[in-house]
Amino acid sequence: MIELYTWGTSNGRKISIMLEECGTPYNVHPIDITKDEQFAAAFKAINPNSKIPAIVDSQGPGGKPYTVFESGAILLYLGDKTGKFLPKETAARYDVIQWLMFQMGGVGPIFGQVHHFLRAAKEQVPYGIKRYGDECRRLYGVMNERLAGRDFFCGEVSVADFAILPWVFRHDWQQVDLAAYPNVKTWFERMLARPGVGRGMKVLL
Repeated sequence: MIELYTWGTSNGRKISIMLEECGTPYNVHPIDITKDEQFAAAFKAINPNSKIPAIVDSQGPGGKPYTVFESGAILLYLGDKTGKFLPKETAARYDVIQWLMFQMGGVGPIFGQVHHFLRAAKEQVPYGIKRYGDECRRLYGVMNERLAGRDFFCGEVSVADFAILPWVFRHDWQQVDLAAYPNVKTWFERMLARPGVGRGMKVLL
């Protein structure tokens, strides 16, 4: 059984999608970040960085409980544990890891900054809006090019797709029209049609 500590954010939904797609039993423990529950001592004992998501696997390595934090690391851990959505062959595996890191190092931080400057900032900061908005659209262009002639980012559906999807789901928050990126739009619709993805996206909705 996996204990999932999460909230209804893009990063949190990566893991609920993965668990649903893998058919792995899990319990959800809401960590309400709007009430700063991520800073509580009990959660800091699980993730010293006070960020969701995190998991505790009751049957970790050696049959002992094992804790994993950072969403990318959790996806890799679950991929290895279940043997699903993460290839074992070296080249295919690193194709997936590269696109997972693309999300972790690019899509997540940049889209998150767009969300902040467009939705949360207490005053308009034109420089921030333009800087992060331009980079957001550039990243959509990269994704659109990658998905030309492909159903998924790395041939078969993988943890890379599960990581990217919840951020593209908020394209309205980014003021991005997916019609301008038709390959991304087709991929997005294909992903949302998967039952496991649909269930995972609704956790703590």
